[in-house]
This record gives sequence, C-alpha cells and structure tokens, in this order.
Amino acid sequence: MNGQVTQTDVGGGVDTVKLVAAILLVLGGIVAFYVLHAQADWLRWLAVVAGVVLAAVVFGTSARGQTFWQFMLDARQELRKVVWPTRQETTTTTMVVFAFVIIAGAFFWGLDVFLSWATRLLTGQGG
Repeated sequence: MNGQVTQTDVGGGVDTVKLVAAILLVLGGIVAFYVLHAQADWLRWLAVVAGVVLAAVVFGTSARGQTFWQFMLDARQELRKVVWPTRQETTTTTMVVFAFVIIAGAFFWGLDVFLSWATRLLTGQGG
C-alpha cells in the first residue's frame, strides 16, 4: 500500500474496536478523576490526561486516525498558502466595519423613533 487510506479501510472490525477502546480510555480518565476525589488534584488531572493521551495513541493507529492525521497535514500545507493581510489592510477594514456599524445603528435608532412616534399617533398608546 502507498500510505493512502481507502474508504474500505475505514470502519473495519479492528478499526471499530480501536475507536471504542479510545472512547473507553477517555471515559476511564474522566471516571478516574471522580473516583480519586480523595487524592491530590494533580493526580486526578494526571489520570484524565493519561486517558486522553492513551486514547489519542489508540485512535492514531486506527484507519480513521490515519485519515485524520493526513487531513491535518494537508490543512497545514494549505495554511501556508494563505496570503495574510497587512496591518494597514486590517486596520482599514476594521475602521470600515466600525463606520458601517455606527451608520446602521443610527439608521435603526431613527427608524425605531419614527415607528414609536407613528404608533403613538395612530393608537394613542405607547411610551
């Protein structure tokens, strides 16, 4: 195999057992946190971290884990292709957004005042 995970590899019997084991390891760490309530806090958190780390290792050996890892590598590669805006572009865009928020706020405030006035005029009610 060339390192690619095919769709038929994902969801096999052994893969399902690994996923269930990973979930049970996380749950075991959480349960240990509460069972060890009389112990020091660092020991309780160590049990949670150990459960999560062991679950990550088991998940990583599954076909779905390998697919997830490949996705993360591809996403990191794509992130390097992103052209980030300069500080000036970011500041300018932020100022434009603030200006439009202020304009929209003034418009809706004026609309609210007008509709309140119209309601009082037509019904004789309202504050």
